[in-house]
Amino acid sequence: MTASVIRAAREDEIPAIGAHISHAFDDLAADAYLVPVPADRERVMADFFTLETENAFRHGKVEVIDHPDGGYAAVAVWFDRVNDLPEPADYMDRLTALAGPHLERFGALGELFEKNHPAEPHWHLAFLAVRPSEQGHGLGGALMKRTHDELTAAGVAAYLEATNENNVRLYRRYGYEPMDPFEIYLPDGTPFYRMWRAV
Repeated sequence: MTASVIRAAREDEIPAIGAHISHAFDDLAADAYLVPVPADRERVMADFFTLETENAFRHGKVEVIDHPDGGYAAVAVWFDRVNDLPEPADYMDRLTALAGPHLERFGALGELFEKNHPAEPHWHLAFLAVRPSEQGHGLGGALMKRTHDELTAAGVAAYLEATNENNVRLYRRYGYEPMDPFEIYLPDGTPFYRMWRAV
């Protein structure tokens, strides 16, 4: 790809964005834990990412880079954690419906993140998803830099949970540092890596 134009997502795009994130994240160990049945994984995870992205659209921001062949080259989903983040009234009903027999695993993920989420005001980079064919071209970095510049100007920190050591190295290049505790684990031992970008 050539120039990457970043734009705000529209509300009617959220299901397509959820599907994009699911496809980009399909090989992650955390997704395999959440939905152990490969044939079901991308569909269930698309519904989950759609649910989360809907909330971010209302209480944060969702930005995309379009792909010239259609769909998205990259998306970033941020939550505003400077202000209170309300849970949608129908969140648990929808999570129960989409997760089906995997609900206990999604519950374990939610408990892990809630227990280990920092209390300091910040913006939370929940999902940074680059189409596999477009990875390594700086699109994720461009999405991060846009928001980082805004946060730095406002004196606001950023937080994320990296999914593997390669991503840890990437996020370090954009000013994120390991927190204490750094590694947190799903019940099967799948790690996440807590990282903080100071003001």
